[in-house]
Amino acid sequence: MKTQLTRDRKEPTPVVKLGASGQMVIPKKLSTALGLRGGDYLNVELYRGNRLLVTPKVLVDRHPEIDRRLAEAEEDVRAGRMSGPFDTIDELKRHLDSVKL
Repeated sequence: MKTQLTRDRKEPTPVVKLGASGQMVIPKKLSTALGLRGGDYLNVELYRGNRLLVTPKVLVDRHPEIDRRLAEAEEDVRAGRMSGPFDTIDELKRHLDSVKL
């Protein structure tokens, strides 16, 4: 990996080469620091007219209450606290009518 010392930084910054199809490889040290893995999405925007600002992007925003309820449901499944399987819709309906929700 090549590095370049810029006038506004005291440490060298990695230099990457833009491929023929417009792709670039993020240096391992940087991708590790950001927790990036192959297939992750990145938000890329023009910054101050001549720089790219690259930010990791989660496509589905996190919602604490939904996350909590999903974790609770997953724990219920692991602990065997679930009903079914049901062979027919009528069996499912009878079961739902018999339990308090």
